[in-house]
Amino acid sequence: MILGEVLAVTVPAAMALMAGTAPYEWSLPAALFACIALPLRHRRPWLSLLACLPALLGGLGWPATVVALYHIGRTSGVRSMAAWVAVTTLTPATLVVINESLPPSRTLLTYAFTLFVSGAPTALGALITTRQELTTTLAEAQRARAAELAAREHSARAAERARIAREIHDAVGHHATLIAVESAALAATTDEPETRVAALRLRTSAKEALNEMRAALALLHAEPPRNQDGIPTLVERARAAGVKVTLDDQSGPIPPAVGRAAFRVVQEALTNVTKHAPGAEVHVRLSQRDGTLRISVVNGPPTAAAAEPKGDGIGLHGLAERVRLAGGTLRCGPSGDGFAVEATLPISSSEDGEEGAGSRGARRGQASA
Repeated sequence: MILGEVLAVTVPAAMALMAGTAPYEWSLPAALFACIALPLRHRRPWLSLLACLPALLGGLGWPATVVALYHIGRTSGVRSMAAWVAVTTLTPATLVVINESLPPSRTLLTYAFTLFVSGAPTALGALITTRQELTTTLAEAQRARAAELAAREHSARAAERARIAREIHDAVGHHATLIAVESAALAATTDEPETRVAALRLRTSAKEALNEMRAALALLHAEPPRNQDGIPTLVERARAAGVKVTLDDQSGPIPPAVGRAAFRVVQEALTNVTKHAPGAEVHVRLSQRDGTLRISVVNGPPTAAAAEPKGDGIGLHGLAERVRLAGGTLRCGPSGDGFAVEATLPISSSEDGEEGAGSRGARRGQASA
């Protein structure tokens, strides 16, 4: 850095000193002053180039002017570069044409040559700056591409883990549930106390294994649990997205199947509010009464235009089918100036229902026998 600065000042000064004859007495002092002013180009490029104009008129200022013009090209915009190239072209060329009384052909040649000498270092500086900017932009694009590939790879791994988790849950969970049902049926039909105790112990072990498997597989999911415990996380995410939502959860422990259906109801309702009623206040309420879980998601009027057009209701139709399969009912429709989604779900464990069905079937078989 220091060596380059020394060369930038001493080389033009040496060229001016070696010029020999000078047109005017003040030509050499003006050229040396222009060389001394070259360090100003780092802070005030225009001031450094302005100090070179007297040296240009004296006939010895071109070496310092070339250095100053190069820095103008490195740091200035197109308009500024064009203006300074025009000044450094017209000033010396016009003086030469007037003093020498040149004919039109030589006048044109003089202006063309001076324009080349002024424009070449300026263009070189601009090209080097452009190349550096392009290199920086390319490096940023490569980093962004690498980050995108890493994100895609992470997403693919997460999707594969989720797929494996679902397959394990479906396969192992099915057999563990059958073991629990069959052992409950055996305990209800056998007359031997030892067999009944062993069957009940087997049923308990199967249910514990099923619960532990579900807890372990939940670690493979990046999303919150899709049951009653995940509803507060849904509400927090909606708040983070700018939805004014409140949660009033007065429900107690509910079976997993009912919790999953409740999670789906709240999720679909909050999604619809985000899409079709931006800025609306939302109230989510869960309560239990008479053996049923009541879910109510009510939103007020929107305060901004909807980001998406009104949908065809496919999501709500699918939600209604999900609630129906869980043994409940779903009502969706206007509520005052807003919209309401209300669901009623019976609180009964599907697993206990299966086990109860197995026990009742076993008892019927025993009675028939």
